[in-house]
Amino acid sequence: MKSNFVSKKIWIEIFQAIGLTDSKMQQWHQEFERRHPDGHQEFLEWIDIPAEEITKIRSA
Repeated sequence: MKSNFVSKKIWIEIFQAIGLTDSKMQQWHQEFERRHPDGHQEFLEWIDIPAEEITKIRSA
């Protein structure tokens, strides 16, 4: 496991804890992609999302 690893599940739990809905989480990803596409890619890889799912997230 990666050092300082925070899983996708943990991120979703944090987002839900602050009241983000699924549509707001999608909006968050879209804004991240628009402003920092390379950083978004690195983030998705860091939380260990499979390549196929990353492609779907980044194209949504």
